Amino acid sequence: MSLRSGGPVGTALSPIINPNNLKIEGWYALDRFSGKKLVLPVSEVRELTRRGLAVNDHDAMTEPAEMIRLEKVISINYQLIGKLIITEKHRKIGKITDFAFDPDSMYIQSLYARGRGLKSIASDDLVIGRGQIVQITDKAIVVRDTDVSVSFSAKVAERATGPRPAPI
Repeated sequence: MSLRSGGPVGTALSPIINPNNLKIEGWYALDRFSGKKLVLPVSEVRELTRRGLAVNDHDAMTEPAEMIRLEKVISINYQLIGKLIITEKHRKIGKITDFAFDPDSMYIQSLYARGRGLKSIASDDLVIGRGQIVQITDKAIVVRDTDVSVSFSAKVAERATGPRPAPI
């Protein structure tokens, strides 16, 4: 949406994500007038609204070849959606279905993932915080293993009788 003209100038298609720091550097956008796929750098976004991205004017969008500062990030074409999530011990957790970012810094803060197999049908999406991420690769996001393991029978017993007394 152009603040100058008050009308739409394009459609944001997908974010341009820097895999080195999980920061949104801009968006691929479809120019409303020419139909070309252009780049909208994050520096040109004046406001994020429920209706979309607000820019000063149509000229905020640029040809990808002219984006020298973003050339490497654009050439990587890193996509989070569908990326596999595994633990440090190589246990597959699921695939990324969505993400949340901080609109002020544009850093991705949370990843939402769907579990694998039949368990995914009955379970909610997994939420992975930025602090849990250990490594980002072309094929997967590696997250910290959780060292907490409580057997199912111990959980059931604790609910029925309360927590067990700790040894002194």
